[in-house]
Amino acid sequence: MQELEKILIDAGSSLRTAMACIDRGAKGIALVVDERRCLIATLTDGDLRRAVLNGLNLDLPVATLIERLRAQGKIYPISLPIDSAHDAIIRTMKSHSVRQIPLIDEQGRVCDLAVLDELVADPQLPVHAVVMAGGYGKRLLPLTADTPKPLLRVGDKPLIQRLVQQLKQAGISKVNISTHYKAEQISAQLGNGEAFGVDLAYVSEHQPLGTAGGLALVSGEDPLLVVNGDILTALDFRALFNFHFEHAAEMTVAVREYGFEVPYGVVETNGVEVTGITEKPAVKLFVNAGIYLVSPSARRLIPPGQPFDMPQLIDLLVKSGRRVISFPVWEYWLDIGRPEDYERAQQEAPRLGVAN
Repeated sequence: MQELEKILIDAGSSLRTAMACIDRGAKGIALVVDERRCLIATLTDGDLRRAVLNGLNLDLPVATLIERLRAQGKIYPISLPIDSAHDAIIRTMKSHSVRQIPLIDEQGRVCDLAVLDELVADPQLPVHAVVMAGGYGKRLLPLTADTPKPLLRVGDKPLIQRLVQQLKQAGISKVNISTHYKAEQISAQLGNGEAFGVDLAYVSEHQPLGTAGGLALVSGEDPLLVVNGDILTALDFRALFNFHFEHAAEMTVAVREYGFEVPYGVVETNGVEVTGITEKPAVKLFVNAGIYLVSPSARRLIPPGQPFDMPQLIDLLVKSGRRVISFPVWEYWLDIGRPEDYERAQQEAPRLGVAN
C-alpha cells in the first residue's frame, strides 16, 4: 500500500508533480484519484513526455492534460477488479496495448496496480545496446591523455561501468562496446560482461567511423539502443523503448530541453517593416541527448566501412519519408565533455538513482 501511495495524485496537481510522481513510483504511470481514492484517469510516462514535446506549461494542473486527452479520445481509464486472475490481467493488457492496469474494489477505489513487467518473469527488452566509446576525449585533456574518456571514474567506478549496469537493470542483456582510442583498456576493465550480468562484445573501429558508422559492424537484427559513452544519466531506458514502439518509429532520438534568455530586445521584421519587439525573450530548444533507438530497417541505410554520423542517418530517414520521433529526457542527464562537466559529475553522481 505504501508503494501505491507514491503514484496517486489528484487532478489539481501540476504536470510537474505528475512527472515527479512517475519517477518516484518507477511504474511508468500516475493514477489520478478523487478524495475517496476513486480512479478518475491514468497518465502514463508517454502522455507526459508528449505534453513536454507539445510545449504544455508544466505548471498547469493535471486536469488540463486530462481534458485534452479526452478531447482526442485517449482517456478512458482501463481498470479491473482487485481479485482478477493474472492471466485475465495479461490478456486485458495485450488487448488494449497497455503495460499497467489499476485494480479497484467494488466502490471504484484504487487498491493496487498490475504491471506487465512484474507479471512476466525476468522481462528482457528485445534490443541490443551499443555504447559508443571510441572517441579521443580531446576536450578533457590532460585527463584523457592516458585514459579513454569512458573509463574516467565518476564516484567509485568508471563512467562506462555505471552505464553497463544501468542497461542491465533496464532488462538489456546484450551490450556491444564500440571502441577505437585505447580500446584495450576498456576491454580489460569490462571483460566479457559476466561480472555485470550481461553478454558483452566489442566492435573495434580500426579507423573512426563517426557516431553511426560503427553500427554497421554490429551483427543481428534486433533494434539497437545507442548511447554515447560519455553520458551520465538516470534515463528510464525501458520508457524509451516503449515510446519508440508505441509510435511505430524507425528511429527515436532522445532530446533534452535547453533554454536561454536573449539579453537584448528582439525585433521582428517583415522586409523593412518592424512588426513587433520582444524584450529579452526566453528561448527553449530541444538538443540531441546522444541516445537513440534504431530499428533494423534504419540500420540498413548505414553504409558499411565508412564514416557516417547520426545526423546524416536522421536526415536520410526524414528525407525518405521514414518516421523519426523525439523522446524528451526529463531525468538527470549530463554530457561529460569538458573539465567543468567532469567536476560537476563528481559532485552530483552520489545523489543519482544510478547503478551502484
